[in-house]
Amino acid sequence: MSTPLNLKYTKDHEWVLIENDIAIIGITDFAQGELGDIVYVEVDTVGEKFEAEEVFGSVEAVKTVSDLFLPLSGEIIEFNDLLESEPEKVNDDPYGDGWLIKVQISNASQVESLMSAEEYKEMIGE
Repeated sequence: MSTPLNLKYTKDHEWVLIENDIAIIGITDFAQGELGDIVYVEVDTVGEKFEAEEVFGSVEAVKTVSDLFLPLSGEIIEFNDLLESEPEKVNDDPYGDGWLIKVQISNASQVESLMSAEEYKEMIGE
């Protein structure tokens, strides 16, 4: 299982890559492994603003549907369109081609509340 050190993490098993005031968000390798084969990613919220912890979409796997929680307040500015035709990218490459959304961050101080890779590994018992 992979947990890249350059990313931040949430208790909801999402990863966050900060690039200036943009956050690229996906689900962790641990989460995709727990969910199983992902068959559909639903994010119909591009252009909408959300507060941290609000549901912005869902991931459907063969055995379950899981809500996606926004780790940082902001506006969703992009959805990874590749996932419409290839949702399995979330399983195959969760930290690369399997990213979910990009968010224009509205409150940069919230980044401090995210977990480091070490803290996330400890939470999942790795």
